Amino acid sequence: MKTMNNSNGGGNAPLSIKKYTLPGGLRVVMESIPFVRSVSFGIWVRNGSRNESPRLNGMSHFIEHMLFKGTEKRTATEIAETMDAVGGQLNAFTSKEYTCYFARTLDTHFDVALDVLSDMFFHSKFDEAEIEKERNVILEEINMYEDTPSDLVVDMLQYQTFQKNPLGRSILGQPKTIKKFGRSDFIKYMENNYRPHNTVISIAGNIDEQEALEKIAAAFSDFIGGAKPKKASPALYAPGFNLREKDIEQVHLTLGFPGLNWSGSEEYYALAAVNTIFGGGMSSRLFQKLREERGLVYSVYSHNIGYADTGIFMIYAALNTSHLYDALGLIIEEVRRIFTDRVSEEQLAKTREQLKSTTLLSLESTGSRMNSIGANLLMLDRITTPDETVAKIDAITLDRFYAVCERVFRLDEMSLSLVGRDIHDMNVMEMVKP
Repeated sequence: MKTMNNSNGGGNAPLSIKKYTLPGGLRVVMESIPFVRSVSFGIWVRNGSRNESPRLNGMSHFIEHMLFKGTEKRTATEIAETMDAVGGQLNAFTSKEYTCYFARTLDTHFDVALDVLSDMFFHSKFDEAEIEKERNVILEEINMYEDTPSDLVVDMLQYQTFQKNPLGRSILGQPKTIKKFGRSDFIKYMENNYRPHNTVISIAGNIDEQEALEKIAAAFSDFIGGAKPKKASPALYAPGFNLREKDIEQVHLTLGFPGLNWSGSEEYYALAAVNTIFGGGMSSRLFQKLREERGLVYSVYSHNIGYADTGIFMIYAALNTSHLYDALGLIIEEVRRIFTDRVSEEQLAKTREQLKSTTLLSLESTGSRMNSIGANLLMLDRITTPDETVAKIDAITLDRFYAVCERVFRLDEMSLSLVGRDIHDMNVMEMVKP
C-alpha cells in the first residue's frame, strides 16, 4: 500500500487529513474528527455528462439511478432497509464532471455503509425490468425539469455558451437518448469510465484510520487495471442568445459572462468577493437596486459556475414580462457601476469576513467535510484546507478584485437566455448591446 505525502500542493494538510493510494490506483482521503459520533463516506468518480458522447447523453445520471435498483445479493428494497435499520442516510448525485455515491451513519455502523456502497458499486444487476421502470422515472424527471423555468433557463445559458461541447448538454439527457439505452450500454460505459485512476474514496468523521483503510482496501481489492479514461474535451465560452416560449406567469432570464474555472486560485476567491458585493445576497447591489429600490423582481442573484477548465459568471432574475426591459437596463447599469462607483477598502474588508464566515460555517458537518476533501482531491489532486482558504480570502486586495472584474464583466461577450410568455417579438438583443 503506497502512502501519499500529506501535502496538498499549496502547504501542509492538517494531521487529521490523510491521503493514500491503493495498489490499483484508487485514492483514499480521510479526515479524522474524533469529537463527533458520525461518519460520512463517499465514492467519487470523475465522470459526468461532460464525458458522454451525444448518443450517450444522460448515461452517467441513469447509471447513478440504477445503482440503487438492486445487486446480486440485495434488492432495491433491501438496500434501503439495510440503511434504514441502522438509521443511516444513503444518496447520490451526478454533475457535469463527476458522480458521487455517499452514506452517513453513526461511527459504529461504518461497516454497513461500506458494505452497501461497495456492493452497489461493483455488483449492481442492471436488470432489464428495473431499467424500463427507471427509464420512465427519468423521463418524468426531464418533464419536471422542463416545468421548472428557473432551472431550465440556466441549462439554456450553458447550452448556448458552450455550444457543441458536451459541457453544454443536460445532465439528465434527452428523451430520445434515454429511450435507447440498453443493459449492455450501462455495463460497457461503467467498464470504460468507472476506473481506479479517476475514483476517490472520501471519509470524514469518528474513524480509526488504519482500520478503515484496511477495510476499504479489502472491499476494493479487485478494483484494479484498465486504461485511464480519456480526458474531457476542452470547452471555451462563446457568447450567444437563447430563448424558449412557455406559458408561465413570469419571464426568467440569465445573463452570462466569461467566468473562472474551479481552481481554488487567488483569482477564484477574488471573484467570490466580487459576486458577494455584486449579486450574492440581500445586501448586494443587484438585490438592493432591482428589488428593494425598484420592486421589479422577487428573485435576483449572481453566481460563478466553475468547471475544471472554464466557467460562467451568471446573473439570474425572475419578473413580470412588462418589467423585462427595465430590469435588463438596470442589471447592465450595475455591471458598469461596479467600475464607476468603486468598492472601498472598508467594504472589501466586510466582504472578506462574510466569505470566511460562510466558508467555515459550511464545513461544520461530517458530510460537508467529506464533500470538500473528496471533490478537492478528485478535481484538483490536492486538498485545500480551511486555513488555506481563509488565507486566500485575506489576500483579496482591491487591485485583485478589479482585475477579476475586468476579466469577467465584458459586455461585448455577454450571453442571454430567456424563458417566458410572449417574448419572441421582443427586441431584447438591441437592449443588451454594449
